[in-house]
Amino acid sequence: MQTRYELVIYWSDDDKCFIAEVPELPGCMADGGTYQEAVVNVQIVIEEWIDTATQLGRPIPEPVGKLMYA
Repeated sequence: MQTRYELVIYWSDDDKCFIAEVPELPGCMADGGTYQEAVVNVQIVIEEWIDTATQLGRPIPEPVGKLMYA
């Protein structure tokens, strides 16, 4: 499944890994020992998030692309 949700990826000194968050999907995040691993892992979690929301009959936000922050 191709997803187009914005990812926020950063290094966590506390966890000693990269964290990938999906702001448009509440609670959707993954980690990885490398930047690329975090991206691969979060793609899996995005699919699982969408599958779970679908099974529960919850709305799935449409990807809006780049989020603007003030």
